[in-house]
Amino acid sequence: MITKKIETAKTLLDALPYIKQYQNEIFVIKYGGSAQINPDLKEKFAQDVILLYLVGIKPVVVHGGGNRISAMLDKLKLGSEFVDGMRVTTEQVMEVVEMVLSGSINKEITALLNLHGGKALGISGKDANFIVAEPKANGKYGLVGEIVNIDNKVIENLINEGFIPVIAPIGSGNTVNHPGFNINADLAASKIAAKLQAKKILFMTDIVGVLDKEKNLLETLTQKEIEDYKADGTIHGGMIPKVDACLEAVDAGVEKAHIIDGRVEHSILLEIFTSDGVGTVIKKA
Repeated sequence: MITKKIETAKTLLDALPYIKQYQNEIFVIKYGGSAQINPDLKEKFAQDVILLYLVGIKPVVVHGGGNRISAMLDKLKLGSEFVDGMRVTTEQVMEVVEMVLSGSINKEITALLNLHGGKALGISGKDANFIVAEPKANGKYGLVGEIVNIDNKVIENLINEGFIPVIAPIGSGNTVNHPGFNINADLAASKIAAKLQAKKILFMTDIVGVLDKEKNLLETLTQKEIEDYKADGTIHGGMIPKVDACLEAVDAGVEKAHIIDGRVEHSILLEIFTSDGVGTVIKKA
């Protein structure tokens, strides 16, 4: 019994240098995949974020919700059309996107974090016009947006007031009666992290990280290595936009980007507070 208690104390002491190092730093967490669907993983995610918050780290949560949007569109018999991997977003689809992201998922995450002892506040990019977007590819995908401006003061004011911002990736069209823009959550998280000059950005996914051709985890990657792995096909498909979002953040001054497996309980804590980590770290050089 005593041995087990000593091991617990050692685990806490192992985390101490990281807690000291990251106190008062902003961490942006892109929350998606199984961790956003599985009830047990939802609880573990909330506990992780609250622990970061209580030890003096400033978490900012950016969430997606593609599966829930698809399910609601099917339920309403509207269906989903994808071009180049992006959901074509008509005004009718945009209504559903906003309903699911801002009205349902955002409030669910906010309530869960508050229940676990945080002070979370849910917003979308339309609130205070803090994310302004324009049509991506000249409107090829309808109301899919590309971010043109982020007012970081809105988020910084919330952080300074002790809130955990929970952000739905919906952009303002910045004109009267505009329905808003549907924005890729990975890219929104990356741009928000860059604008806030966050210490870290973490992408929670349904894979262990970036793998080599033998399916071994690549624990660290630089921009040059990513370019080489893209060229030889090691990094392909859906992993390309993930690593591109990481590189965009790192190029803009975020110290490190992490791709972690959200299916692993407490993956956020394991990645941040242990020397081994559990995912892939992407850094400038």
